[in-house]
Amino acid sequence: MHWVHKFFGLLTGCLLTANALFAFNRQDTLGGSNGRGRDWWDVQHYKLEFSIDPAARTISGSNTIQFTILDKERDSMQIDLQEPMVLDSAFLERDTKVTFMREGNVYWLDFTFAKDRPQENYNLTLYYHGKPREAVTPPWDGGFIWTKDSLGNPWISVACQGLGASSWWPCKDYQGDEPDSGMEIIPFQVGYNLISNGRLNAGRYDNYDAQFHWLIKNPINTYNATFYSGVYGFQYDTFLGKKEILNIYYFPLLYNETRAKENFKQVKKMLEAFEYWFGPYPFYEDGYKIVEAPFLGMEHQSAIAYGNNYQMGYRGKDRSGTGVGLLFDFIIVHESGHEWFGNSITAADIADNWIHEGFTTYSETLFAEYWWGKEKAFAYTRGEWKNISNDRPVIGNYGVSDAGSGDKYDKASALVHSIRLLMNDDDQFRAMLHKMNDTFYHKQITSKQMEEFIIGFSGLQLQPIFDQYLRTTMIPELQWRRKGKMLEYRLSNVVEGFELPIPIEVDKQKATLKANAHWQKMALTDRQSAIAFPPTFLHALKEIR
Repeated sequence: MHWVHKFFGLLTGCLLTANALFAFNRQDTLGGSNGRGRDWWDVQHYKLEFSIDPAARTISGSNTIQFTILDKERDSMQIDLQEPMVLDSAFLERDTKVTFMREGNVYWLDFTFAKDRPQENYNLTLYYHGKPREAVTPPWDGGFIWTKDSLGNPWISVACQGLGASSWWPCKDYQGDEPDSGMEIIPFQVGYNLISNGRLNAGRYDNYDAQFHWLIKNPINTYNATFYSGVYGFQYDTFLGKKEILNIYYFPLLYNETRAKENFKQVKKMLEAFEYWFGPYPFYEDGYKIVEAPFLGMEHQSAIAYGNNYQMGYRGKDRSGTGVGLLFDFIIVHESGHEWFGNSITAADIADNWIHEGFTTYSETLFAEYWWGKEKAFAYTRGEWKNISNDRPVIGNYGVSDAGSGDKYDKASALVHSIRLLMNDDDQFRAMLHKMNDTFYHKQITSKQMEEFIIGFSGLQLQPIFDQYLRTTMIPELQWRRKGKMLEYRLSNVVEGFELPIPIEVDKQKATLKANAHWQKMALTDRQSAIAFPPTFLHALKEIR
């Protein structure tokens, strides 16, 4: 197959360069890059149909991809479907069989024959089957979850962020290309309710033998497409939001309906707070659902996975250690915050997933502030800083399926908080979040785009701040010393151009040091002046004698 050899040759040079720099393998590059098997076509719509066999722990079905041509110079299409799943056949417009070959987790489809076709829009149907990878510790080490509820009923779902949607269905498994016209999910399993993203287009909640047909009208990340199979109850509510009346659907396990009715009252409090801070809920057309899941939680768009056992905090504990985290159900608040950051505003490359996690982690603080005030909220966010490990840069390596450090949660949240403090205007900070969600509504963006937006809106010289805290693990060190009635100070271990206002108290009087890499001076009232620095994650302190 000449087309395959030609394509492999194009990637070899890129792969060698990537390996030389990052030591990632070819599969990492294929999965994480917008290469020549992906960049010439744009997904418009997915129609995913599949049947579940719980006894054999297998699935089989088809995915019809509607796509448009971006570049007529193409010879192959990359379809992602991870081993041990198997692609059985592929048909263009359901009548023209497409040949393909496998390379690990990727199938190469031969499109040389289609070069002379006049149309720009195509339908490609992919038939597949297999035994999908089972999750070890979902949602972190993800995959399929085959388990039972406390009454012994089968309880099945999937959580695949990081692992990828191609672990269980064939698709373009790349965050930078979402289906512009949404998706249909049509699951089937006899005798059980099957909940998915979007709105129910066919089937009934109380008819477990129905063919459920879920319709998602908005673009969606492939890893967010999911389903939940179990014996579910159903509760309905509405929320009068900033855009219109939002339909809310709750799906607890049937025997947890009473607990859910009380606990899920927090959902409307969450929506009220987040619409205040971020603007309208981004998926009114698809509604809002929260579904009890056989794992802790996941931001599945319009179908939030909930597994926090109907308790306050994070598994009943407070990640901040301040007590504030026990005032709300962490999973309801955090995973729903992703509807704005992650699901609506999406990082095109997972290396920039701090956009998802940093803003969403800070959404917990904003939720607490809306309901219990700034003092408790600020204590909460400072408490979370103890979880920062500073093990590697927040931003990962681009194009190789590298999501960077786990610090994309708490360190990136601390960065958002610090930008807010640097702006020193809460109304402008809130206006920035609204403008951000309006500007990047349903878009896939890069970290640079987000950084440029914040710099442009705030008018602050923040680029060295972003470079320091997102692209290095260096911790700035404020070095200071007394010389008579002078305080001398500077920052070490910083990137070029880095400057930071440092709050200080001298004899209980507040002041601000504009510190950079050069020694500067501040006059003291007395040789014995009492000097204190409020705690912050942004720098370390070192007194030089």
